[in-house]
Amino acid sequence: MSSILTNNGAMVALQTLKTINKSLGQVQNEISTGKSVATAKDNAAVWAISKVMESDVKGFKGIADSLALGSKTVSVARQAAEAVTDLLIEIKGKVVAAQEENVDRAKIQADIAVLRDQIGSVVGAAQFNGLNLVNNTTQREILSSLDRSGSTVQASRITVDGVNLSTANYAPRSVFAAPTTGPTSAALVSTGGDTFAMSLSGGGSDSISISSTGAWAAGDSVTLRLGERSVSYTVQASDLTGSSSTNDIVAVGLKNALDALGIAGLTVGYDSANPGVLTFNNGGTRDLTVSGQFGSAGSGSLSALQGINVTTSATGADLASVEAMIQTAVQAAASFGSVQKQIDIQSEFVGKLTDAMKSGIGAMVDANMEEASARLQALQVQQQLATQSLSIANQAPQSILSLFR
Repeated sequence: MSSILTNNGAMVALQTLKTINKSLGQVQNEISTGKSVATAKDNAAVWAISKVMESDVKGFKGIADSLALGSKTVSVARQAAEAVTDLLIEIKGKVVAAQEENVDRAKIQADIAVLRDQIGSVVGAAQFNGLNLVNNTTQREILSSLDRSGSTVQASRITVDGVNLSTANYAPRSVFAAPTTGPTSAALVSTGGDTFAMSLSGGGSDSISISSTGAWAAGDSVTLRLGERSVSYTVQASDLTGSSSTNDIVAVGLKNALDALGIAGLTVGYDSANPGVLTFNNGGTRDLTVSGQFGSAGSGSLSALQGINVTTSATGADLASVEAMIQTAVQAAASFGSVQKQIDIQSEFVGKLTDAMKSGIGAMVDANMEEASARLQALQVQQQLATQSLSIANQAPQSILSLFR
């Protein structure tokens, strides 16, 4: 049956042309954007995965910058420690020379003083971007990675321990003591005016009291080490004013830093009723060794250089002291070297990981340009044929006129 109201052939041809035009639009969009999945509408699952990966790539770019900055900072510290080691070796040679009777010890002492001052210059200048790792014992952390587990992301860090190679001297003062109130600390053993050590058996509890016998100064630092991990708190100028005592501020700062370590079984308690007292509760099964060290503002591990004087005679104690300082500088340089190598290895890995992630994102969302080109030409031919078919279908009702002639 023929009808001038319903043209089935034209409708079929029109639907075919619409489908072809839709496909042609998709291919043209792929070619113009370079992506087969440009929006969530194209493929919601693939688009979501690619966006998460893109955010990680952006994060790793920031990590690469952090690692580069950290590597240069540690490199400066390593070179400074190596230079200090060389200067100390020269001082050792001077002290050995002063052991002879027929030498001009005054001139040797003058040389030692010059070398000592040079060490101070090296340590003072060894900073990168305002950070100096050889004039304080503050622990620094360098952002090194992003660890993803499903929708959870955690940042990993590389820890760098500062080493104070300053030659400045200071008078030790008692900072750590067994608390006079609250829990007793039978295991607390003072190893000097500014150091302590104690053992925490599994299930045991001990306390320390942080209270300086002298006035705190900005730059004073307190370091606590638990096994291989350590935390520090450095007194700021703002800590010396206000209603809270500096003892309390230092104790709370150390408690917060210890809590952040997340050591299994260890809880650190602080009671404001017992100012400066920290209580260590070892709820685990392993024994823990806790040690502490106080550092006065500007004090350094090479401060013994100030006491070396060979003008009258050179003693074995001077030689032993210099040898100990050489070992300190060598250990510092070796430590910085190990950390720098770790940072460089991580930096190289982050670069390769970023490239792999970019390649993976491209495999998911990038358009295959060869395939798109072939599809474009085929669809253009189909469009022309569909247009011609629609034109023929639209002319079909004209044949009905012949019936009425």
